[in-house]
Amino acid sequence: MAEPHAYDVIVIGSGAAGLTAALNLADRFRVAVLAKGGLSEGSTAWAQGGIAAVLEPGDTFESHVEDTMVAGAGLNDRRTVEFVVENAPAAIERLAELGVPFNPGASDRWHLTREGGHSHRRIVHVDDATGMAVQQALEKAAAANPNITLVPDMAVIDLVTGRHGERYSGDGHVHGVYALDRASGRVELFTGRATILATGGAGRTYLYSTAPRGATGDGIAMAWRAGARISNMEFMQFHPTCLYNLEVKNFLITEAVRGEGGRLVNPTTGHRFMPDYDPREELAPRDVVARAIDAEIKRYGLDYVHLDISHMPADFVRGHFPNIHAKLLTLGIDITTQPIPVVPAQHYTCGGILVDRKGRTDLPGLYAAGECTQSGLHGANRLASNSLLECFVFGEAAAGHIARHWDELPAPPPIRAWDESRVSDSDEEVVVQHNWREIRRFMWDFVGIVRTTKRLERAQHRIALLRKETADYYGNFRVTADLIELRNLVEVADLIVRSALARKESRGLHYTLDYPETLAVAKDTVLTP
Repeated sequence: MAEPHAYDVIVIGSGAAGLTAALNLADRFRVAVLAKGGLSEGSTAWAQGGIAAVLEPGDTFESHVEDTMVAGAGLNDRRTVEFVVENAPAAIERLAELGVPFNPGASDRWHLTREGGHSHRRIVHVDDATGMAVQQALEKAAAANPNITLVPDMAVIDLVTGRHGERYSGDGHVHGVYALDRASGRVELFTGRATILATGGAGRTYLYSTAPRGATGDGIAMAWRAGARISNMEFMQFHPTCLYNLEVKNFLITEAVRGEGGRLVNPTTGHRFMPDYDPREELAPRDVVARAIDAEIKRYGLDYVHLDISHMPADFVRGHFPNIHAKLLTLGIDITTQPIPVVPAQHYTCGGILVDRKGRTDLPGLYAAGECTQSGLHGANRLASNSLLECFVFGEAAAGHIARHWDELPAPPPIRAWDESRVSDSDEEVVVQHNWREIRRFMWDFVGIVRTTKRLERAQHRIALLRKETADYYGNFRVTADLIELRNLVEVADLIVRSALARKESRGLHYTLDYPETLAVAKDTVLTP
């Protein structure tokens, strides 16, 4: 291992939360931002919608708070919701100052849209690619700052704590990370007085997900192994209609297709099934539609259902959905004459590392922000366009607390070098790929949209077997990026299942046939190492 890379603050993740934190620290401190792949490969750049903030005359903070609480099925922490909502307009202003070209309004400064669950128009956006515009602006600002070092292609293995010091300490203080340089294959040590996890969610625990390839729950797993509490991992948000295609993953079919007359049909029976599940039919809320599709798939042993808008005039379909029409034509599907094969897909991780309103975790020196956290904002179900907002508010909050309490953060002690003396190169890499596929398959089958105790116990049994196999593999072979992700996927899958088994009710995104009622008192699920 090369000499340690010493900085003031280490940020893991180069999306909205990580870059916001780095930019707020860089006026005083030297910051390293580590990305597992390319700087723009995280979830931020994939966000199509916008950012929620009270900007319209007549809208109020209280209204935004209430909309968030209703969506979260009462499990949200009201003080956290108020904190985020009240800081939203200022966050939008700062993004505009960085050059994010929000769509202008006809009469107002910005064009505001309204999304499901919101009682007012409060979504600022950049066409249907807000996330990419935000990512580009933040990256440009970070790259221009001499106190920020952007380090792509660094797969972080684990947090460095006092246990890794040349003189052992059990105080739990986090001093940085060990990370695999994917280009050289060497393990590098990055140290700092503070470390911020901004690693995104755990969508790739599931067979079908709208999350990017790298969303393997890395920060959640690392924080858990280091001793931090994890909360509400049972709440996985699913989008009802993702294209079913073995070659093209993650392509969403917008809800507007259903809004403009698209019908959900069982491909085996030809039966339009949504009227059997809800009087609102295809226009029912996301979770209702997703559960209905899931029920049809399980009942008939299907791989997918059909979303069909071919009964509408061809010019109407092409005019309303030009991008979807063009994309699917390249895959041999003409939506003016053919149905679209769709499945629900995991969309957002509402639980994660337990943090306070300053972004602090249980471990001294360790902060976290964004989708890898459970801050109290989302509760049992995320309100649309609150996700990017959380990144900006908590990225800034974590940076602010670090700056105010800098003198209380100790300098890192001497840390042991990464030891590869007793491992060898793997000649069985197929094991990693097989175990990855197995996790995603059984999590989809047993820990998906509709759950039962029996299904969860089946998943738990498989996780136990894979945990042992993965631990043996990790202990005997040199680390690779795929092995690092597999190790984290096993950990996160276990946290999801344990959380789901602990909740003896159905609430928000967690729906179980064994406990279909919602309890009178809403309580977080908190797992302690």
